[in-house]
Amino acid sequence: MESIFGLVGNNFAIVAADTSAVHSILVHKTNEDKIMVLDSHKLIAASGEPGDRVQFTEYIQKNVSLYQFRNGIPLTTAAAANFTRGELATALRKNPYHVNILMAGYDKEKGAELYYIDYIASLHKVDKGAFGYGSYFALSLMDRLYHKGMSVDEAIALIDKIIIEIRSRLVVAPPNFVIKLVDKDGAREYAWRESIKDAGVAAACLRRLYWLNNPSDPK
Repeated sequence: MESIFGLVGNNFAIVAADTSAVHSILVHKTNEDKIMVLDSHKLIAASGEPGDRVQFTEYIQKNVSLYQFRNGIPLTTAAAANFTRGELATALRKNPYHVNILMAGYDKEKGAELYYIDYIASLHKVDKGAFGYGSYFALSLMDRLYHKGMSVDEAIALIDKIIIEIRSRLVVAPPNFVIKLVDKDGAREYAWRESIKDAGVAAACLRRLYWLNNPSDPK
């Protein structure tokens, strides 16, 4: 039930993702950040199998950093997207990663860009994109309300509408979302949209309540 989506506005790109870590019918946590900062001006949002998602995005992040360390200049967003696509294509014929990616970045020459990369190594430069069950609602709303040259406020308003729609329409909807933005000033976290806090907080409260009622229990 993952949801990641993003769009390109007026000299910025913005991506949002749910923050639920789920296995089978269980929610393990609700503050899992699925959007990684690749470097000072790039973001990578990923959905898919948790192990593949974490391992592959970290692998891409370290290799992007290695290229900059060796050559003294960072990869462009297009180059980073093509490198990511190449690694997925190589793995596809050996041990494929079940990961779908939205990569956002800002370059001085080309401005803000967004790339759509799926688990079978298809790569497309897009103005808007989405993955997961939430994409049914995200894509329909963006098709209707998105326009080129959106301001940050307009983009955030659209992101919020998508989040509200996912929460109200998806049968098992993720409660919390993180939003990150990249522009000429760099890649950064913009906001969280939380309807509940991390489940671990509730569990800690229950344990505390149990200890208060059972002080003789060594546990």
